Amino acid sequence: MLILRAMMGTAPDAGQLMAMLLRLVNAKKTIEIGVFTGYSLLLTALTIPEDGQITAIDVNRETYEIGLPIIKKAGVDHKINFIESEALSVLDQLLKYSENEGSFDYAFVDADKDNYCNYHERLMKLLKVGGIAVYDNTLWGGTVAVPEEQVPDHFRGSSRQAILDLNRSLADDPRVQLSHVALGDGITICRRIF
Repeated sequence: MLILRAMMGTAPDAGQLMAMLLRLVNAKKTIEIGVFTGYSLLLTALTIPEDGQITAIDVNRETYEIGLPIIKKAGVDHKINFIESEALSVLDQLLKYSENEGSFDYAFVDADKDNYCNYHERLMKLLKVGGIAVYDNTLWGGTVAVPEEQVPDHFRGSSRQAILDLNRSLADDPRVQLSHVALGDGITICRRIF
């Protein structure tokens, strides 16, 4: 079953760009929504400074634990606070404390697509001005640029619509500087500008 879902991991070329972004903003406090087996989490932990912290949220601890031995072997597990939960409730809990607003340098989102717009609204409060949010799968197999009637059945549904809605919303969001990059299944980089 896990082998069939292996394509859910972050693409290596996208990972390289993410590592560069982390360094460009000198990220120290980050958040990751959707961890899966932890490739992007490991990449972030290796990139941020020794005293950096990652809040990692996923509904499935079992898949996270598949990659945990590698994270431990790399000696970066102390940087990770893994929370097994639905992400919206964790984000809302973080926002209850004013010290969390504007305190995160970087966010990576690769979770349930239907909540991407909801995550974005909360992340715009949690990220500092100049901070970066990266959304994965924003090309949705290239179908975001294809008329509905030409979209293969396995790409149709609420997740595709959620990605289309996110892409429109981000393009209209004056709070962010935007770059849509054709790496992996598409990543969208949002730099909070106010």
